[in-house]
Amino acid sequence: MSDSISAGATRTAPGSHTPDAATTPDPRRWWGLVVIALAQLMVVLDGTIVNIALPSAQQDLGMSDGNRQWVITAYTLAFGGLLLLGGRVADLVGRKRTFIIGLVGFAAASAVGGAATGSGMLFVARAAQGVFGAVLAPSALSLMTTTFTDPRERGKAFGIYGALAGAGGAIGLLLGGVLTSYLNWRWCLYVNIPIAIVAVVGAVMLLHDRPGHKQARLDVPGVILGCGGLVAIVYGFSEAEPRGWGDSLVVTLLVGGAVLLLAFVLWQARAKSPLLPLRILRDRNRAGCFLTMGLATIGMFGLFLFMTYYLQGILGYSPVKTGLAFLPMSAAIIIGSTQISARLLPRVPARALMVPGMLLAACGLLILTQLGVDTAYTTHVLPAELIMGLGMGLTFMPVFSTATHGVRPQDAGVTSAMVNTSQQVGGSLGTALLNTIATSATTTYVGSHLTDPSRKAQVMAAGVVHGYTHAIGYAVGAMLLAGCAAALLVDAKPAVHGGSAAPNAAH
Repeated sequence: MSDSISAGATRTAPGSHTPDAATTPDPRRWWGLVVIALAQLMVVLDGTIVNIALPSAQQDLGMSDGNRQWVITAYTLAFGGLLLLGGRVADLVGRKRTFIIGLVGFAAASAVGGAATGSGMLFVARAAQGVFGAVLAPSALSLMTTTFTDPRERGKAFGIYGALAGAGGAIGLLLGGVLTSYLNWRWCLYVNIPIAIVAVVGAVMLLHDRPGHKQARLDVPGVILGCGGLVAIVYGFSEAEPRGWGDSLVVTLLVGGAVLLLAFVLWQARAKSPLLPLRILRDRNRAGCFLTMGLATIGMFGLFLFMTYYLQGILGYSPVKTGLAFLPMSAAIIIGSTQISARLLPRVPARALMVPGMLLAACGLLILTQLGVDTAYTTHVLPAELIMGLGMGLTFMPVFSTATHGVRPQDAGVTSAMVNTSQQVGGSLGTALLNTIATSATTTYVGSHLTDPSRKAQVMAAGVVHGYTHAIGYAVGAMLLAGCAAALLVDAKPAVHGGSAAPNAAH
C-alpha cells in the first residue's frame, strides 16, 4: 500500500507527494505525538480554562462588567484572526521551528498574564497568547501530517489529536475550576509554563521536519486582506453578544470583514505566492471538512456555554463540580476518536463516520432542549453529554485526517490553519449567535409570564432555562447542517480498501 494513500482520503492532487513517503518511519514518532498532543492540549485548554476563573480575576483586578469580556475576546480575536498567517509562516520557515517559537512565546505570554497587576496587562497577555497560539496550532497539525503517513498509524495518531481537540474544552473547564478553587485564578495561566517547557524539550529531541520553502514569498496583500477580514469577523461575532446584532459597530465589522474576505479570495486567484492557495478550497473533501468543523463547533460551544451557566446558576454547582460534570463528555469524545474512528477510518469512507457522528451530536443536544429548572443531571445532562461526546469523537478525527491528507508539503501549514480557522470562527459565531438568541427568548418569556410580582424569582429562573433550551434548538440545527455538509461534500474513500489514489480538483 502506497504511503500516498491515507486514512480518510484517497484523492491526491496530481504532482503532490505525501511527505516522507520514501523514508523509513521515525522510531520515536509516537513520543513525538506526545509532544504535539501536549501543545495542542495547551492551546485548546486556554479557550475555556479562564472562563470559570473570570469572576475571580475581575474582582482581583477591578475590571468593569463591560471590559471583562476582553479576557476571552483578546485571545480568540488574535488566535482566529492570525491563524492563516501562522500556517503560511510555518510553511515558509519550517514547522518545527515555528512550533518551538509558538511554545516559547505562549509560555512567556502566560507568565505575563499570570503576573498581571491590572486589566490592561492581562488583556495584552491574552492577545499575545492568541498570536503565538496562531503560530503553534497549524505547526502542530502539519507536523502530524508529515510524521504519520501509514494509513493505520495515521488513524491512531489523528484519533488522539481529534480527542484532544474535542475534549480539551471540557478539560479546561474542570482544570479552571480546580485551580481557581484550590489555588487562585492566576494559575489558570501559569499552568501553561510547565506544559510548554516539557513540550519544547521534547520537540528539540524528538520532532523532525524538512526545511521551510524559503524561495516562496509572503503574500503581504493577502495577509492584510485575509487576516484583516478574519479579525473583523471574529471581533464582530464577539461584540454581537454584548451589543446586539443591530449595533452599528457589529454591522460594520461583519460587513467589512465579508468585503475583505471577498477581496482576499479575488486576490488569491491572481497572487504569485498566495497566502491561501485556492486549490486547497477547490478540493471538495477539504471544503466539506472545513464546513463540517465550523458548523459542528457552533453546536459544541453552545453546549459548553449554556451547560456551564445551567449547572452553576440553576443547579447551584461549584466551579469544581461543574468541571467534573463535563468529564463524561470528555471521556465519550476520547472513546469515539481513539477506539471507534481510529479503528474504522482506514476501512470505511470518512463520511460514514462523520454523518452518524453529527446525527448523534444532534440527538444529544435535542435531549437538552427538554431541560427544566428542576431537571436532574443524571436524567438529562449526563445522557446528552455521553451521546454528544461520542458523536463529536466520531466526527473530529476524520475531519482532521481527511482535511490534511494529500496536501502539498509547502501547503501543509496553511491547510492545517484552515481547519483551526473554521473551528475558531465556528466557536465565535456559536457563542455570539446562541447567546443572543437565548437572551432574546428569556426576555420574551419573562415579559409574557411575569404577572405576579411575588413569583419574580421563579419566573426569572424559568425564563433563563427557556432561553437556554430555545438556543440549543438552533444548535441542533447547526449539527444537522454539519451532517448534511459531510454527506454531500466529503466523498473520500477508505485508505486500506480504496485502491490507488485518484486525482482531484486540488491541483
